[in-house]
Amino acid sequence: MNIVITARKTTVKDSFKERVEKKLAKFDRFFDDATATVVVTNERERETVEITIQSMGMFFRAEKTTGDRIDSLESVTDSLMKQIIRNKSKLQKRLRSNAFVEPVADEPAYEEENVHVVKVKTFPVKPMTEEEAILQMNLLGHAFFMFRNADSGEINVVYSRRSGDYGLLVPETE
Repeated sequence: MNIVITARKTTVKDSFKERVEKKLAKFDRFFDDATATVVVTNERERETVEITIQSMGMFFRAEKTTGDRIDSLESVTDSLMKQIIRNKSKLQKRLRSNAFVEPVADEPAYEEENVHVVKVKTFPVKPMTEEEAILQMNLLGHAFFMFRNADSGEINVVYSRRSGDYGLLVPETE
């Protein structure tokens, strides 16, 4: 696994880098060729560790903030492991074939959660610009809004980010 570590408003010591490599080595059994991006941020006594693993077009992402960088790393790797194991039936076709055969002894067992849709909502998807979609999202008080882009004709999603800015999701055609 290729690991890229980025530090924001802080520095990362070699001992922490080694610990990250050791923690992410657990995920090697799931992925043939993956890239892990680790972002470490320090803001006002709070240490945030964000890990994004990209493999074969799939993204696994988790972020944790605690008072200690090591605790954040532990929590975020546990969250990623839970994500992968929770979705193992869906992922078995895309991940290594023997990834889920033998559990590793030092990892806690995670129970699978049954996911069921409790509500289905349909609505017309009208062509509009990104600015109109953001306005509509804000008027509805939602965190995201799906719309048909008037310029491209594609279905897009706008969403509000924690920073107060907005993001745009655009489908990638293969």
